[in-house]
Amino acid sequence: MAHDVAAGPAQGKLVVRNIGLLLSGDLNKPILDADTIVVVDGRIAAIGKAADLDLSGADTVIDAKGSGLSPGLIDSHCHPVFGDWTPRQNQLGWIIEMGVNGGVTTLVSAGEVHLPGRPKDAIGVKALAVTAQRCFQNFRPAGAKVIAGAPVAELDFGREVFEELKALGIRHIGEIGLGTVAKGPDAKRVADWCREIGLESIMHTGGPSIAGSHFVNKDDVLEAQPDVVSHINGGPTSIAHADIRILCERAKGALEVVHNGNEKSALVALEAAREAGRLADVLIGTDAPAGSGVQPNGVLRMITLLSSLGGLPAEQAFCLATGNVARRRSLDAGLIALGYPADFVFLDKPQHSSGKGLLEAVALGDIPGIGMVVIDGLVRTGRSRSTPPSHSAPAVV
Repeated sequence: MAHDVAAGPAQGKLVVRNIGLLLSGDLNKPILDADTIVVVDGRIAAIGKAADLDLSGADTVIDAKGSGLSPGLIDSHCHPVFGDWTPRQNQLGWIIEMGVNGGVTTLVSAGEVHLPGRPKDAIGVKALAVTAQRCFQNFRPAGAKVIAGAPVAELDFGREVFEELKALGIRHIGEIGLGTVAKGPDAKRVADWCREIGLESIMHTGGPSIAGSHFVNKDDVLEAQPDVVSHINGGPTSIAHADIRILCERAKGALEVVHNGNEKSALVALEAAREAGRLADVLIGTDAPAGSGVQPNGVLRMITLLSSLGGLPAEQAFCLATGNVARRRSLDAGLIALGYPADFVFLDKPQHSSGKGLLEAVALGDIPGIGMVVIDGLVRTGRSRSTPPSHSAPAVV
């Protein structure tokens, strides 16, 4: 399915059976003892063993055929503009071809900053944010949920600008540091306003990424205390590893690591967060599109990196791109739990992996193969065009 206007969730009853491994997205219990999910009108209605559930009257049945099932992955940090086009690479289809086939069902904008001639006056910034938000409410590429409308703060904005954005339905601002508000008391003032008003604040960390952006160091982050420390491993240039450790100890916001950052720094952040007892605060994003492009498997690659080289159990690594993001960023997604949207990724070890199963393959560094993606109870892809072929694949029966 190439393009979609916004449509409601699937109506009727969906049964998913013969699940080989059920990943919950919840760090407290990352693996569920269940092999069947019942979905009603696009939301999860029951989870358990097939013999214990009412499977009658299903409109659709998916036989997982032993595949693993994860909540749809969430990209905590991306930069959409309009529709499925990115001017950064002048590429079409980056969400459909890249994101959804890589298992991503929800994407969160960190600012629509790649728009040529991006307005920087208050009226233009508000207009762009609202337009981006409304467009993605009405257009969902391959069913993906793009949470857009992330205005970048400028020095001449008063508190009233942020109050108006909140009243217009904007939920979070773009990265502090991508506009003229970048450091020190200015960044703190904006972050404080956002806290008081109820807007989520996120803050660029590390060296400049695009013309006009700024270097943001640990002291800037600690002074502002944003809700999300965006790409703590650099976007793409990292702050010093010692400073990353300090942020993992003292920053109050979520600690985000991204694919388009410094991979060694991501491992340092993971280690420091675990030592500080803050694994639940670690989020995964891609920071795509970026100078290094868009990566079909960017979120999967980060999961695999943190597991294979960071020593994080694979079932926990998946939580960093699902339930952690959902909970820290207040999203209706990311968990296999009653009442949550039926956003599923069916995956398995890639064919010919030396791993005995999905989790062992990831721990060994192999990118999983995706056999199907379901969003809101609707099948959106079969075997992925982005991942290696999966050892097993589900089928609609």
